[in-house]
Amino acid sequence: MEKFTLPNLNEEQSILKTIRLKQYTMNKISELSKQTNISVNRLLNECIEFALRNLSEEDLKQLKKTNKK
Repeated sequence: MEKFTLPNLNEEQSILKTIRLKQYTMNKISELSKQTNISVNRLLNECIEFALRNLSEEDLKQLKKTNKK
């Protein structure tokens, strides 16, 4: 798996979307944001992109099986 890094900021088109997060997850993200002086929004976007880049076909198959139950 590749190493998680935060690239330089680039202006990209974005959309506004409301999502629900587990309180524990949001607490960890908020704390990491404070420690690194990186916005919560940027941190969440980079985490999501990292996860998507590292999602394998086997992971997708497993998710499909899990969600059919």
